[in-house]
Amino acid sequence: MKTGDPGSILGRPRPGPPAETPYGSHEVRLSCRQWLVAGPLVVAGLALLPTLWTRFERFEPGADYRIPYALSSDYWLFRRYCRWAAGRRMTLLIGDSVVWGQYVGKEQTLTHWLNRQAGAECFANMGVDGMHPAALAGLLQHYGQAVSGRNVVLHCNLLWLSSPRHDLQTEKEFAFNHPRLVPQFVARIPCYRASYSRRLDVIIEREVPFLSWADHLRQAYFAQRDVAAWTLQHPYANPLAALTRGLPPPDDGPRQPPIPWTERGLIPQDFPWVELETSLQWRSLERALAFLEAKDSEVFVIVGPFNEHMLTEADGAVFAALRDGIAARLGQRGVACWAAPLLPSREYADASHPLSEGYARLAQELFDDEGFVRFDAHAGAQHAGGTQ
Repeated sequence: MKTGDPGSILGRPRPGPPAETPYGSHEVRLSCRQWLVAGPLVVAGLALLPTLWTRFERFEPGADYRIPYALSSDYWLFRRYCRWAAGRRMTLLIGDSVVWGQYVGKEQTLTHWLNRQAGAECFANMGVDGMHPAALAGLLQHYGQAVSGRNVVLHCNLLWLSSPRHDLQTEKEFAFNHPRLVPQFVARIPCYRASYSRRLDVIIEREVPFLSWADHLRQAYFAQRDVAAWTLQHPYANPLAALTRGLPPPDDGPRQPPIPWTERGLIPQDFPWVELETSLQWRSLERALAFLEAKDSEVFVIVGPFNEHMLTEADGAVFAALRDGIAARLGQRGVACWAAPLLPSREYADASHPLSEGYARLAQELFDDEGFVRFDAHAGAQHAGGTQ
């Protein structure tokens, strides 16, 4: 016995060599062959979940449905609504908050009045707040595959060309609507300064349906938060119970008070319009048109409306030239279009949004337009038989 050996002095055996530490927290490990089986099963399960969810989540848009304002960035829901409307052979009205109806209730939008003119639910309100052309092109490309072979009314809001900032031309970074829809690497947007990792995340989300579906759950059921952040705000709530509430209902009322622009303190002004040759938004609208044409969709473009009462005399001439230039270029592409007429001043809420009376007037004017009658069978039937 060696002196100084505590184990020997106390009569306890010495400890043996340490046992091998297991790899990970458990002993279960998959072999390469098992991974070849498990991997595809996991991928298939993740791919099927969004489809299975559509059987669980009730989605039955009623008359005058519009995507809830709070879900304006829920592109998975837009895709589902697009499929629903296209499957019923409805004419899809696609655009920004002018189509959505910022200052009116859902029963006062342009879509509502067009359906009233047609005497049936023939038109679907696919408007999304803040959907400028650069984002719209991405929305159609990545989430609008269902438009194939359908009639599409595409709204061209000239407000997006009213300044270099609206046109996304400024070099200084600023937050704009729907950055996840704009080109991430191919076309340069000067004011868009997202990191490369963020841009890559956006591209992956577009291509993996599971990720856009997960984002849908976050927005529709967890108040725009991920589950971990939501549970911190609701420590005693069951996250699974939140999924049983169903989708938020569409907004019945207006988002902004339906007040004429003259009562808002707005005054006539000069807008720093951009030229079509240099406009990023116009190139994006042409990209959206090219996508729709490749999908064999029949497209009709509404140019405007725009509140020319807010323009000075000199600026009015610049605006007219821009509007006519857009109509000419659409004609060169063989795309039917309609320049919205000037409404009475009291029927505008701001520079581009009509009030209910304005939408009703536009719908009536559209059904009287020969180009629109040729484009849409519903309008043609009513034109032949008398508008209801």
